[in-house]
Formats: sequence, structure tokens, C-alpha cells
Amino acid sequence: MPTLPNVPRRKSGLLTLIIIALIIAAFFMINNAGKSPSKEISLSVFIEKVEAGNIHQITVADNKINIELVDGSKLFTYKETGSSIYEILEKSGVDKETMSKLPITIEDTEGGKFWTDLLIGLIPFLLIIGFFVFMMRSAQSSNNQAMSFGKSRAKLYDKGKQKTTFEDVAGCDEAKDELIEVVDFLKNPEKYRAIGAKIPKGVMLVGAPGTGKTLLARAVAGEAEVPFFNISGSEFVEMFVGVGASRVRDLFTKAKRNAPCIVFIDEIDAVGRHRGAGMGGGHDEREQTLNQILTEMDGFETGTNVIVIAATNRPDILDPALLRPGRFDRRVVVDMPDLKAREAILKVHGRNKPLAKNVDLKKIAKGTPGFTGADIENLMNEAAILTAKTNKKTIGNHEIEKSIEKVVMGPEKKSRILNKEEKKITAYHEVGHAVVGHVLPGCDPVHKISIISRGMALGVTWFLPEEDTHLNAKSKFEDELCSLLGGYTCEEIFFGEMTTGASNDLEKATKIARNMVTKYGMSDLGPIIFGDSNDEIFLGRDFGHIKNYSEESAAKIDELVKKIIDKSHKRTKEIITKYKSLIVTIADELIKKETINADEFKKYFAVA
Repeated sequence: MPTLPNVPRRKSGLLTLIIIALIIAAFFMINNAGKSPSKEISLSVFIEKVEAGNIHQITVADNKINIELVDGSKLFTYKETGSSIYEILEKSGVDKETMSKLPITIEDTEGGKFWTDLLIGLIPFLLIIGFFVFMMRSAQSSNNQAMSFGKSRAKLYDKGKQKTTFEDVAGCDEAKDELIEVVDFLKNPEKYRAIGAKIPKGVMLVGAPGTGKTLLARAVAGEAEVPFFNISGSEFVEMFVGVGASRVRDLFTKAKRNAPCIVFIDEIDAVGRHRGAGMGGGHDEREQTLNQILTEMDGFETGTNVIVIAATNRPDILDPALLRPGRFDRRVVVDMPDLKAREAILKVHGRNKPLAKNVDLKKIAKGTPGFTGADIENLMNEAAILTAKTNKKTIGNHEIEKSIEKVVMGPEKKSRILNKEEKKITAYHEVGHAVVGHVLPGCDPVHKISIISRGMALGVTWFLPEEDTHLNAKSKFEDELCSLLGGYTCEEIFFGEMTTGASNDLEKATKIARNMVTKYGMSDLGPIIFGDSNDEIFLGRDFGHIKNYSEESAAKIDELVKKIIDKSHKRTKEIITKYKSLIVTIADELIKKETINADEFKKYFAVA
């Protein structure tokens, strides 16, 4: 290890040497090129210039005679080796008086010429040698990389630098309670060994993306004050056979060396998928990596004090061998945060931000159903960015509200300008959603209607639930179907034709209706589930989906789905027709204002 930092220095020194040689060569080239151009003449012409008195300066450098005339022009000629300039002038008939008046300078070029020639001659050799040395260094470095190819890519967070604790984690109290036992074992292992208890070798964190699984694992390491090895499941697998298994061995070797410690494998489903599900006969690099993980976890001694924590959002596709006792003994579910949990998460992400005094975190929590911890963190960050952008000192309700809209519905696209007809159709479409949803008891209350383009949508109707729900009744699905078809039906009644704007609504409606038939048993087919979605292991979605019903059943399913949609469509028509005049009033107002909030929307029904 101590020699590794020297490799870049050697390469830098060699590169510097090559650059210096190139600069010197360029200097000589520029120096020679920078001299004023001169014309070569014969000795006889030179003598004529001398006799005519046109000579300003004569410089003799070895065998070369450089001549500068009175008019500033430059010439040169050559003399024989061994003869002096005076002998040549004398033999040519130039009298001694003229010779004595000539400004002749004799340059000693022997020393300079020697070093110049030597340097110019060595430069090509230096460049060749430098090139070969550079290539050898590169090859050596590549060899070192190849030798370390099978080394673990895990990042080590030392206990001295680990700052994350359970105070930084909010909204998952049950999960924290489960992990406190792990922390206590790492701190006081003898307490458990004294009564013969064995701490779980592995803990599997299961939950949707963004619920805080990685944060929980780091908090465990921070609370226990032990080293924390962090690696993603995808970092094990390479195209070369055996690399993944080698990296697993290296990781667990390092972990045992640093025990007590925690090994955290994020997205373990990348290597922990059900074996034998691929097209290649089941013996691929991914499965070899998984086998090595299983072997290493089995090889833990009782007193090793190495705990493996893994995280996944796809527990259904994991190999059963991973989840058996002795490996990942404990499964900790990290749920989506409820109202109380969201408020706690808001407090964590808002404690280092200047919130206005009138900001009600409980109210914000009510307005963010379905938000994960990561969503809430993003929400508060967006609010802080908007506050800074508007040069405000504190984050207020307005900034938070705008940030919620941005996270839920996407940013406003003010550059997308609708023409008059499109704006009108969009307004009636969104009001249709809102009115039908307001009338039917199974739909959530209307929070906002907008015809400002967001994302791919030309307009948005935002329904906001009053409380978190975990179960949905058949009547709720039927009401939601009517609300989804409200825009489509409004276009049909008021304009006599439908537009492409309802495509997303129809897609959602069809999916709900099909799930009612095939998953929830809410049809004439009875309490039967059609299709098994848990077998989509390794192949594509269509290949992995098992069709466990006949063609006759498939036709019956399609018939019932259409029946549900048709029934909802008929019901929606009745509501739209009943509130036709009110829809016109609200739509006209929406066209003018572009946005109608919940209080403004309710006033129309109070008057009606």
C-alpha cells in the first residue's frame, strides 16, 4: 500500500520530462524560424559588395559568412574550411586599407555548436525512451488493476466518522425497535451469550424505494459505533466469471478483520434473485455470487460479531435460501410513513432550515399522503431553493405549497401556450373530473383545479385525501372510475367528440376495472384471482407472467371489465347532465383564472 501513491508521481515526472524535451525542441525550431530571412550569394558577389562599400556588418560563424548591407538587407555565403576571411579578401584583390575599415566579427561557435548538436540529436532518443517507459508504466498499472479486479468495492465508514444515529431517522419507529436489539448486541455481546442467545446473523430491510432503509442501516452502525461496510448488490456482478464470488470473499474477510462491524448490501435483489430462473440453465455469474454470499454467512463463527444488513424493495423475487434461519433471520418492514410519521420526518428535514413561524408541519403532513421520506426531503429542499430564488429569508407556507405541487404534479410549463379552443376543452375536461369527484362520496376532496400545463398533462385536477387509508372498498373504486371518466364524458357532452387528452384517464380506469375483476374478486366471477404476478423473476414481464386461466375465462374477464367501464360511463353521464349549468360556470371562471383552489370550488356548490 505505501508504494501506490508513488505511481502517479513517477508518471507525472516522466510526463514532465517529455514535455520539457518537446519545449526545448520547439524553442530551437522557433529560434531558427524567428530569424530574418537571408539570401545566399557567391563569394565573388560578396567581394563586389565589399569593393563597392555596401557592407554594414560581417559576421563569421565557422564556415558561414553572414553579411548585412547598408540598406539593411541580409545575405550569406560560405568559405572553405581552414581559410580565414582576411585571406579570402586578400586573395580576391581587396586592398589592406579597405579591409581595415570593414566591421568584421569572428564568432566562436565550437562550444555552442557541440551542445546544440548534441541536444538536438538526443531529443528523438529521449522521446522514444520516454514513450516506452510510459507504456511500461501503463501496462504495470493495468496489471495492478487486473490483480485487484476481484477485490471488494465496499466503502468503509469508520466509527469515528459515522455521524448518523436514530435521531436522524423518523417515521419508522417499529423498524427502529427491531434494530435496537442488533445495536445492543454489538455493544454488549456477552449479555446475550451468557444466557445462550444468538443474535440474528442477517437483517433484511424490506420497503418501497425512499422509505429510509439505507438510512436505518447507517443509523445502526452509528448507534453501535462500529465500522460500516456499504456496497450495492450490482457492484458484485461483472461480465467475468468468478469476479463476483471473489469480491464477496474479500468483503467478508475484511469484515471479520474489522469485527465487530456491519456489512450493508443495498439492492440485494440484484444478486439474490431466485436461482434457476434464467435462460442459461441457472449457472450464471449472478448465481455464483449468491452461492458465495450464502456460504460466507454460513461460515460465521458464533463470536464473529459481524452482522449483515440487506435492503430490497422486491422481497418476492429473493431466493428462499437467503431468508431461511441462520442467514437473514429477521425481516424488518419499513412502511410508507403515515400522517404522524410524515410530520416527524418534516421536523427532521426542517430543523436546519429557517421556517416561518406560521408554518404548520402537521398541515403539511396532511397534504402529502403517499410521500416517502425521500419525497419529503426533496420537498423541503425544493422549498428552500424557491425561497433563496425569491431572495426571502424564511421558508413560508407559499413556498412549501408550490414545492408540493412541483413534486406531485411536476413543474409548471409556462412556455406551453394553449390556443383558445384547447384551453376551453382542457378547462371543461378538468372541471368534469372535479364535479363528478365532488358529488360522489367515495372520491377524495378536490384540492385544486388548474389548466396550467405540468409535465405531460395540459391540466390537472388534484384530489387530496383527508386521512390515510389502507383498505379500499368496491364502492370507492366505482366512484373513482366515474371521476376518472368525468373529463372524457364532459368532452363528449359539451363538444360532441373526444380528444386524446383523456388517454391517461382511460388507462387508469381500465387498470382499476381489470384489477377489480382479476385481483380483488369484485365481479360476478367471484373470489378468484386470475394470473400470478409473483413469478416474474428473471425473464421479461410478459414471459414471466403465468396465465393460469383458460381462454374462455380471459374472454369473460374482458367482458366484465367492459361492463364495469360502461356502467361507470353511464353513471358519469347522468352526473354531468345534472350539473351541466354549474360546469359551464366553473369552466368559464377557470379559463379566466387558470387555477381554482378548494375553497373557491366549494362556494359554487354552496350557491347551487
